[in-house]
Amino acid sequence: MPEFSDEAEVTRMAKRDTRVELLARRRSLPAATRAAAAGRVQAELVALVRRLRPNRMTAYVPVGSEPGGADLPEVLRAALPADAELLLPVLLDDLDLDWAAYTGPAALIAAGRGIREPVGARLGVAAVADAELVVVPALAVDHHGRRLGRGGGSYDRALARVPETVVTVVPLYDGELVEALPAESHDRRVRAVVTPADGVRTLDGGPGAAHGVAPHTSAGRTRGE
Repeated sequence: MPEFSDEAEVTRMAKRDTRVELLARRRSLPAATRAAAAGRVQAELVALVRRLRPNRMTAYVPVGSEPGGADLPEVLRAALPADAELLLPVLLDDLDLDWAAYTGPAALIAAGRGIREPVGARLGVAAVADAELVVVPALAVDHHGRRLGRGGGSYDRALARVPETVVTVVPLYDGELVEALPAESHDRRVRAVVTPADGVRTLDGGPGAAHGVAPHTSAGRTRGE
């Protein structure tokens, strides 16, 4: 047990140090670079949504230096079929995630940790299990699908409820898809990432294939298919 505890502590420290480095890098990006990256990421996700045509999907409102832009939910909602549903997370006191339907920017309120949440009826933590596409935030992802979040464990719990056949995709800046990340046994993997330069990419070694997503796509090529 002491060896295991020492190893776990080393992993936690490695995660902490990696978070600090990644956050500093994001915050140093010029506004013009962030805006251009947001446009590319949005275009790639819109192409994916139009191809998969989910009846229900989840996303989030990017804040601060997070890739995707603050208007990401509105862009995604516009790409969905008319009767489809976009859910956004609601952070609970225990850091688990409830979900509510996104109905427009006017129906968002400021919440804890700087995030913005929908004001609609809460659908329960299990609502994510019915989503056919799940867009997940992270600071980085490695080629095996391991993601590094902010450290609260909220999305690890949410992802544990998502069936393995569902596409889970993380918007990133270029350079944030890395060779390997420190990981613990409770960390949940994702199936794909989207970056400005390379578009949507499925990942090796994750639990199950990213059904419906080609190994490497871009918004431009998708429109030509």
